[in-house]
Amino acid sequence: MLWQHDSVDHTSKHSLDTEIMKRVPLLRSALTALLLFTGWGAPSQAQWTILQRDADSVMQKGIDYIYNVRFDSAHACFEQVKTLYPDHPAGYFMDAMVEWWKINLNRNVYSNDEWFLQKVEKVLEVCDKSLEADPKNLMGLFFKGGALGFRGRFYATRESMIKAANDGKDALDLLETCQRIAPNNHDIMLGTGLYNYFAMALPEKYPVLVPIMTFFRSGDKALGILQLQAAARKARYARVEAQVVLMQVYYDWEKDYGKAVVIAKELNKRYPNNTYFHRCFGRALVSTGPLDTMEILWRDVLNRCIAKQYGYETFTAREALYYIGVVLMMKKDLPMALKYFYKADEASRVLDQDPSGFMVKTNLKIGQIYDMQGKRDLAIQQYEKVLGWTDYGGSRADAERFTTTPFR
Repeated sequence: MLWQHDSVDHTSKHSLDTEIMKRVPLLRSALTALLLFTGWGAPSQAQWTILQRDADSVMQKGIDYIYNVRFDSAHACFEQVKTLYPDHPAGYFMDAMVEWWKINLNRNVYSNDEWFLQKVEKVLEVCDKSLEADPKNLMGLFFKGGALGFRGRFYATRESMIKAANDGKDALDLLETCQRIAPNNHDIMLGTGLYNYFAMALPEKYPVLVPIMTFFRSGDKALGILQLQAAARKARYARVEAQVVLMQVYYDWEKDYGKAVVIAKELNKRYPNNTYFHRCFGRALVSTGPLDTMEILWRDVLNRCIAKQYGYETFTAREALYYIGVVLMMKKDLPMALKYFYKADEASRVLDQDPSGFMVKTNLKIGQIYDMQGKRDLAIQQYEKVLGWTDYGGSRADAERFTTTPFR
């Protein structure tokens, strides 16, 4: 998924371009995933309410429950909405999002997949019924596009690429129709902001995409950021998602870590049990500091993993171990840093079929610590391992340099 960032899991330019070339047919699906990062805005010329006040307040409460990882409470809210408005797609769509976040927070668990797909099918059924009565029914068009977009993201996550591409094509067509009708709606503005930013940012970063992007309307990064900022401030239903997207744009693409950490801190404070927001704040602190705050946060993450709190799974524990090791290394507590890096490496050997970015960078750090301790033979052994693995973020160049000149 384009939005999920692994702070150390970067491919080299060559391998990244190769991967993009393999996935060029999926570009339309990828852009759809960006446009449909949220699905609970609906097209209208004014800022609007999806349902009457009785159900709208329940919807708002259910959305907050999702982000707070109170999934049973969220499901109960959306059941109320479905009971009040059985022919409206909103309640069914948000109920499907409960399953989506379960999948999103437990990346190596597949037990929710079938529930998610079944709930998406129900959304499509309700939307199609309204569209049969009125082919221009905007609620039907929007939520059908949203459901297909999220299903496309799901298929891409599970590497069913043909299904992902097909859903992406259909979803983008539906959403573009909605955007033409309501370009100034703040919930819809999340989608237009995403498109404007990434239609320009993607080909700038990956020139191999330039010929493909000629089939899409042009983007405008500055306008896209302004639209995302507006959605993050004023969207009725998509405000949190807009904040998440804006945070990731600042962090991953604009490298404006100061702005990213402000949003990440706010999301983590508002939804303290959401592991995704917790990790995002931790990653932002890696780039901004301070070290003590960074260490406290990642130790909190690790403790929650040990306690088996929902969403704090083994991948998250490995990440926490790595970043605690980074802090300790920066504080010159080399023996303890080495302990955490070896624990991270041990987790990687269980989790990874092939060496991941975390595994490569961990072993590079271990080599650096051995150099700092004057254990040159052990350091070279680590660098040679890194040289035999896939290049992540210049890891091979670093290993070659440190093989010749000890790290200090």
